[in-house]
This record gives sequence, C-alpha cells and structure tokens, in this order.
Amino acid sequence: MNAQNPDNLRKMPSTDHMPYALYTAQQVRQFDHLAIDKYHIPGSELMARAGQVAFELVLQKWPGVRHITVVTGSGNNAGDGYVVALLARKKGIQVDLLELGERQRLSEDAAHHANLYIDAGGDCDDFEKINPATQLIVDAILGTGLNTPVKGRWARAIHQMNNAAAPVLALDIPSGLHADTGAVMGVAVKAAATISFIGLKQGMFTGCAREFCGKISFHALDIPARIYASEILGCRRVDWLKQKLQVTQRHRTAHKGSFGHVLIVGGCRGYSGAVKLAAEAALRAGAGLVSVATHSQHAACLNQNRPEMMVHAIESADQLEPLLLKHVSAVVVGPGLGQGKWGLELLHKVLQQSCPMVIDADALNLIAAEKTAALSALSGVRGENRVMTPHPGEAARLLGCSVAEIEADRFKTISELRHKFDCHVVLKGAGSLIASPGNMPLAVCSDGNPGMATGGMGDVLAGILGCFMAQPQAEMDDAVKSAVCLHSAAGDVAAERGEIGMLASDLFGPIRALLNRII
Repeated sequence: MNAQNPDNLRKMPSTDHMPYALYTAQQVRQFDHLAIDKYHIPGSELMARAGQVAFELVLQKWPGVRHITVVTGSGNNAGDGYVVALLARKKGIQVDLLELGERQRLSEDAAHHANLYIDAGGDCDDFEKINPATQLIVDAILGTGLNTPVKGRWARAIHQMNNAAAPVLALDIPSGLHADTGAVMGVAVKAAATISFIGLKQGMFTGCAREFCGKISFHALDIPARIYASEILGCRRVDWLKQKLQVTQRHRTAHKGSFGHVLIVGGCRGYSGAVKLAAEAALRAGAGLVSVATHSQHAACLNQNRPEMMVHAIESADQLEPLLLKHVSAVVVGPGLGQGKWGLELLHKVLQQSCPMVIDADALNLIAAEKTAALSALSGVRGENRVMTPHPGEAARLLGCSVAEIEADRFKTISELRHKFDCHVVLKGAGSLIASPGNMPLAVCSDGNPGMATGGMGDVLAGILGCFMAQPQAEMDDAVKSAVCLHSAAGDVAAERGEIGMLASDLFGPIRALLNRII
C-alpha cells in the first residue's frame, strides 16, 4: 500500500461489527506506537487507512452527500480529517475545510496529509462559521488525548457544529469527550455517528457519552492482531447477542424445582408495586418458584393478577425466618423495603443468610445510612454470591459523595464500590457497568435506551438477577452479566413501540420472547 496516495489504498470497508474488548486512550496509543515502531507501519499510512474507512462510512451512511465540512484541530486526529477531505474532493464532493488548530503545529504525519490535500487544490480556511448549505460535518478536532476542559474558540466552534442543521461524523471519538470516562469536558460534539479506530475506547459506552457518540462503528486499520496481547484488558463490552448463548434449552424431564426458588423481600406499608414487579420479572425470566415476603397491609391482594406468586404477610423478622429456612435458592431484598424499623429488621435477618442475594433499592439506602453503618461491615453484604445494584443516587450515598462525582467517572465509582463491599456491583444508568469481586475486568452493557428511565425498571432488573442467580450451578459472573443484558435488550424491544411512555411491565413480554429466541 502506498501511504503517499490515498487513491492507492485498498478497500477496507467500515463495519458495524463491534469488538467486546474496550481500552483506555493510553492503551490505544500504545497499540499505535507498536504498529509504527515494531511492525514498521508508518504513522502516515495509519492516518490514510483511518481516513479511507471514515470516507467509506460517509458514502455508506450518506450516499447522496454533495457538500461536506471538515473541521480540523492540531493533533493526529486532524490528519485523518485531511485524508477524508482529499478523498471527498476527488469524488467530486464540495469540501469546506475549516482549521481550528495552527497548521505549523501539526505532527509530521498530519502535516503530510494536509500538504497532500493542499497540493491537490484543496482550500483551507480558519474556522469562523459553518456554511448552512453543508450536508455533513466531519469532526477531526481533538481525538482521544483530551484531559482538560474545552474553552475559547474551540468551545464556540463545537457549539456551532452542534447547532448546525447537518449531522456530524466524529473521527475516533467526539471532540470534547474524555476517552476513559465518557465525561463531557466542558462541551462536546454531539455526533450522529462515530467511527473509532484501532481499539474501542471504554468511555464511549457509558454515562454522558451515550448522548454524544451516536451510532458507533469500528475498524482496527489492519494492525497485527498480536499487538492487542501487549495490554491487560481493563474493561469489556457485554450485550445480549453474546450473553444469550449462556441460556440453554430445558431438559424434557425438568420440573419446577429445576429452575430455582426466588424469595423477594420488600414492600413496606403502602409500597407494594416494587415487589410485585420484581416477582413477576423473576417468573418471566424463568424461575421455577417465586415467593414474596411483604407487609401484611397488602399481602392478601398482591397476587390477584398474578396468582403464581406465593405471597406471605410479614410483620416481623421472626416471621421471615421460616421462609428463609426453606429451600430458597436466591433472595432479592430491597424493592419497596422502606427505611424504617420494619425494613431494617428484615434486612438484618436476610443478610445473615448464605444463599445468593440481590441487594437493591432501600436495602442499599439502609446500608448507606449513618445510623446503620455497621451493616456495611457485616459479612452478609460481602461475597461472590452477592450483587449490589445502585443507581447513581444510591451509589453517591454509599460512597458519601455527590451524584455529579459519580457520573464524572463511573469506572472509578464502580471500582470503589467493588473494593469497599467486595461483591458483584451493577452501577445502573446509561451504559450500566458491572464489576465482579477481585480484579476481573469491568464490563459495560451496550444495550438499553432512555425509555427505560422510568419507575420500576430497577425492580424488574432485581427480579431477573434473582432468577438467574437462583439457577442450579449458576456461575455468578455470567448470571449477573446475562441478567443486565437481558433487561436492557428487553427494553430495546419494548422501545420499538416508542421510548416515551414505556412502562417497566412492558418488558415482561420481551423478556420471555428473548429467552425463547422468538425475537
């Protein structure tokens, strides 16, 4: 391949195939250096490859585009942009190339591609304003090296790009996003699509980044596969497409005892909905038996529309003990539990059990409360067969910080929770994160959508988790990941009818269909 002439690049079509390995920006830079230094692939050639696959994505997603604007900065990301601009110009597409960075500060490789573009007759202008006639904007400004807030004319340019009528294609990562955390560094490009190169950046799949990356594509730029073995994986993407392989067909001789007995503990006076959602979710996810221990005020009517639930009126922790001593395969504690004396006593009793356990909702709030701080030191909270499922508010209470601090670095948050409680942790939200005890790589679920931001969704997840953890010979790490992915994928199916107005109970049909591979 001749890096000096993009016309000589062989076809390397962009692909929607998404690797499961995720990396930090530093790790991807190391891959880049190895490709250049050890395998003698010139940096300018890697830029040519990146620009080529990005341009092919332009033709694939916007086949009728006749006018594009490429906005460049002063780093290597700009080099990719100059390649896109040259290829577009050669294709007869009108190109406005707007420079935010100083061209004399470009790296040697990026300057090489800038000169190729100029020598071919391409014009470059300082960024002032985007032509309203442009049909597509290519973001080649900042790349993955950003670690300080975007300010001044750079910030104003990004605001202008976001306010333009044309969609934005981001090269490698939307400018303004932190590649490792997904946090917005003051302001960030809101892309319709992002094409990432060499390695997927972990920050693109969680938190604020879900709002800014749009449809993510990936290309490894044909670097040698053995390069990836040089770095220890810190994070892995998970989805239902892969996790569904953990679901096996049922034996023809199976009985209800073959699929676990889940006990849901919660529902204080006046709060029956949460335990009902969790219990039905456990049933729809395939539990053989589901019992509910709840307040006597609503126990008698809780299963009127779902008689398969075995509901027990519980006034005190002593009444709960006989249920716990039965052959219960897993316990879910917390949905609607409340933070009063009744809930606290039940939580104390549940935490003394050794069976697999989901600790959710008010159980987390009770653990976080100063007056019950001793709960966090109980051995019942810790262990390989425990999972805590905080949303950002609950995580903030557990760690004694603000929600803003939680969302600024969700990877740091879940690592701190794992270290503090030594159990499985699911940090819910856009791009839910999953941590297992010990030093196993973190995981981020790439399924899910904002329609799931409604009351009761967490209760449904807790029920699915309880079911999967209750299965005989369940491997806890796979059970947790599969439950999170099934829950998110069911939300995506439900969202096909629209995200607005989605209810937690809308997931029950999709859960069953996905498990049975009907859809």
